[in-house]
Amino acid sequence: MNAVLEQIRKIGIVPVVKIDRAEDALPLAKALCAGGLPCAEVTFRTGAAAEAIRLMTTSFPDMCVGAGTVLNAEQVDAAVEAGAKFIVSPGLNPRTVRYCMEKNIPITPGTSSPSDIEQAIELGLDVVKFFPAEQSGGLAKIKAMAAPYVNMKFMPTGGINAKNLTSYLDFNKIIACGGSWMVPGDLINEGAWDRIEQLTREAVQTMLGFELVHIGINSESKEEADRTVRRFAFLFGLPVKEGSGGSFAGTMAEVLNAHGRGTHGHIAIRTNYIDRAINYMSTVLGVEFEEPIMKGDKINAIYLKEEIGGFAVHLLQK
Repeated sequence: MNAVLEQIRKIGIVPVVKIDRAEDALPLAKALCAGGLPCAEVTFRTGAAAEAIRLMTTSFPDMCVGAGTVLNAEQVDAAVEAGAKFIVSPGLNPRTVRYCMEKNIPITPGTSSPSDIEQAIELGLDVVKFFPAEQSGGLAKIKAMAAPYVNMKFMPTGGINAKNLTSYLDFNKIIACGGSWMVPGDLINEGAWDRIEQLTREAVQTMLGFELVHIGINSESKEEADRTVRRFAFLFGLPVKEGSGGSFAGTMAEVLNAHGRGTHGHIAIRTNYIDRAINYMSTVLGVEFEEPIMKGDKINAIYLKEEIGGFAVHLLQK
């Protein structure tokens, strides 16, 4: 997969924005980045689009900014000259796709049928937009189309929102979802940047779905660990499950037979998509991580380098 599209996959959500005034570009970019989505697809439906892309990419060089609703080669040139890193089109125009590929510009054209997919394959693409997603059959249609086209991946846009986001992202043929629910046009026109930042943050948290799994408690001996886990079990009516290195009181507490990671122990946090969580926490929040713990070729768990309140913290894939 192209490096830019891989970056989009790690981000998970592409805010689709329509900017009527170029001066709105910088506060909007700031709100998106602060909310946790350093990415935007700026639609070429207004005369301000190219200048908005230029302002965003100049002031936020690490932000993944692309151009949407691109209909022809002239718009491709204008978008790329302004700094766009990727191109999105509402439909599949072979001439526009070939033009982008000749210039090594990532493009995800809109598709909604097997015939569209076959055209995309013929043109050498391995990622396409699915548009308009909900109106064209939604996730069920993507799954049906993905079955015969095993190497094709999708970026659905249209009707995606906080309620159906994770159902789309759970399907492994979907690299990211495009949406505008965190950047509605009325809030952009009102300059409600704090509200957009809040909606963006809520979208990220919905996607990642962080939740506490258990607390791990260090002990100095197995005898101490047994006393601790039995007390938890007694107080909260939990079953005890013994393991080789310690015991669990239900799913609430893991009591280790020795001194494990962390001054006092560890805290396990589960997430919907561990690779996206790592990307968000490292690029947006500046968190540093230890080497991941792998399960086959996938990340199963990873520890933060820092302790919080004397506890090591690790993420787990749901």
